[in-house]
Amino acid sequence: MAEGRPAVPAQLRRDLLVEAGHRCAIPTCRQPTPLQLEHIEDWAKVQRHEFANMIVLCANCHARKTAGQIDRKSLHQYKANLAVLNNRYGEVERRVLELFATSGHLNGYVQFPGTFDILLMYLLRDGLLTRVADHGMQVEIMGVPQAVRYTLTDTGRTFVQRWRNAEVVEPAADSEDS
Repeated sequence: MAEGRPAVPAQLRRDLLVEAGHRCAIPTCRQPTPLQLEHIEDWAKVQRHEFANMIVLCANCHARKTAGQIDRKSLHQYKANLAVLNNRYGEVERRVLELFATSGHLNGYVQFPGTFDILLMYLLRDGLLTRVADHGMQVEIMGVPQAVRYTLTDTGRTFVQRWRNAEVVEPAADSEDS
């Protein structure tokens, strides 16, 4: 911490860490440690700690921001996209999106037990994810498939690419029954 700069209040630190899931906020990084709090608009300019102007970065991404490799506009967009994802999607759904974003395999699939539809409900409802028909042998117990494959739709691939590239991700329109 720079000399003469007040410490970030504990509640603000906690709120920022929770917002980022205790990981670096850069979607292609997401390192869990070491984490640092960064002012999007430089401290020298704003002279205050505010939630809207701060973001959690790992030490590597913090150094990249300081070196000018990650610009303020990108950081503002990463921050805005966190709000969209955190307010719309659950933890499992965010991890599925993160997996596609970090792997680069946007045409791949993830496989879960058949009971996972409820945990992926908003990704499915928003048209970002779809079930893949399995033409192989399928085991069902009491009518529930034991393994289901899911893949990104075209809309889902666009969403993940935009999120990964620090572009605006639009919140999905709420359906009438949500």
